[in-house]
Amino acid sequence: MRVLLIEDDAALCEAVALHLKKEGYQTDICDNGEDAVYFIEKHTQDVIVLDRMLPGKDGLSILNDVRSRGITTPVIMVTAMNGINDRIDGLDGGADDYLVKPFAMDELLARIRALLRRPRNMKNTSLLTYRDITLDTSIYTLSKGDKEISLSKREGAFLEFLLLNKENIVTREQILNRVWGLNTFVEDGNIDNYISFLRRRLRALDTAVCIRTIHGIGYRLEYPCHA
Repeated sequence: MRVLLIEDDAALCEAVALHLKKEGYQTDICDNGEDAVYFIEKHTQDVIVLDRMLPGKDGLSILNDVRSRGITTPVIMVTAMNGINDRIDGLDGGADDYLVKPFAMDELLARIRALLRRPRNMKNTSLLTYRDITLDTSIYTLSKGDKEISLSKREGAFLEFLLLNKENIVTREQILNRVWGLNTFVEDGNIDNYISFLRRRLRALDTAVCIRTIHGIGYRLEYPCHA
């Protein structure tokens, strides 16, 4: 599960991120509103922890932006503003939960777990389909018809990102940020290795879906693959 933490207090951000990572969450960090909106648009998160008071663009403005674009990722708004009208403004603005500073880390973790348990809608959102292949993101199995292959966690996250952007080019930088996380040192060869792994998986399913290299830019899914 991936959590985006949007907080401009460096000490608090570091402490919260440390706890989240210990609990097994892949954690990305933004410290200002403008970068946050860009990151939310370009990447996929499971939960967003959003500070209300931020430089550049405040939390309510970020909420308005992302909700107006159809982004439904659950948001916990975190703020020192604890008046009843402040909480109402946050919830009416699109937040799914509201937590007042200072807060216990255990409470934040419990609220994240509660949001992750909520169904987004009635359909099975764990299934991503493109042409004749389907990826079950809950257990990372890739299938075509009655053929099924189990993927590693990294392979699954990589293919999930490609499927979410099917037929659109994703850059190597976007892949690194989404699959390995921001500010993580990864050798370029790791991406090439996982592309090779995934191409083998697709060939094993005997599908015409392929991962095409866009030289100097990145990759995209195609059907059928063009030279």
